[in-house]
Amino acid sequence: MLLSKHKKNQNAKGNRLLISINVLGSAGPIRFVVNEEELVATVIDTALKSYAREGRLPVLGSDLNDFMLYCPYVGTDALSPLEAIGSHGARNFMLCKKPQPEKLENNGGPTAGVISRKGSGGSWKAWINKSLNLKISSH
Repeated sequence: MLLSKHKKNQNAKGNRLLISINVLGSAGPIRFVVNEEELVATVIDTALKSYAREGRLPVLGSDLNDFMLYCPYVGTDALSPLEAIGSHGARNFMLCKKPQPEKLENNGGPTAGVISRKGSGGSWKAWINKSLNLKISSH
């Protein structure tokens, strides 16, 4: 009888999920248990705190508004900070820093006066590849 009461209380809270978050540039994923109804913003905050507590490198900072959470199996857009983490049924995520806006170009060329909007419509994979600056140099 005690077991059935415990299960009822657990269902009232929602299901708990073990999630894995890869951080770009880090040695390995962060894993922790969350409620499937927790907001993405809360999960990002928890991930940043766990990352800092473990002393991982590179140092990321603690402002959750500077980061985006992606689910590679769902699509190329970042998850909305206001949606539930369990809404897509995924368990693996990627945490990336938001790209910093580029300054106005003043070289007088055809692109003068145009502000680049990184991340507004491109794929996250292209952004990651560009961020890593993967170039092969020839000798």
